[in-house]
Amino acid sequence: MMEGSDDANEEQDARDEMHRAIELRESRQRQWREKGERSLGRNLALMGALGWLIVTPMLLGAFVGGWLDRLAGGGVMWTAALIFAGCVLGGYLVWRRINEEPE
Repeated sequence: MMEGSDDANEEQDARDEMHRAIELRESRQRQWREKGERSLGRNLALMGALGWLIVTPMLLGAFVGGWLDRLAGGGVMWTAALIFAGCVLGGYLVWRRINEEPE
């Protein structure tokens, strides 16, 4: 008896998800008809901002890592690790910025 109930719940969840997806698509289409597409200038500004969100943490990691490597007496362990950390941080910042961008 529980198995039939679980199937019914899964079907209802699938229908709810489909309705949400349809509403989201209709909302986006309505918004696009009302506002139109973003201008070329705004798209270029967004690309530039996203580029700086990636590059800045990586450069900061390279400079701080180089400084730590000089203090430690050579090697590139800190530089490589902090460049990688900057890349991860930059990726996260870009992901967050894209999700905040109005449709």
